[in-house]
Amino acid sequence: MLFLVAALMLLGVVLGTVAHAPITFTAVAAAVIAVWLGVFALRERHARRHTPSH
Repeated sequence: MLFLVAALMLLGVVLGTVAHAPITFTAVAAAVIAVWLGVFALRERHARRHTPSH
């Protein structure tokens, strides 16, 4: 998942979307997205383990 965030950030730099933003802002935004995806993944894993199967 972190690889996906890094790949998207690199793609944004290559395409020029993130090129005009300061590197600190880009790094903070990437970290926020990585944390959000991590929390989402943990919630999904927890939900799948604790739901009764039909």
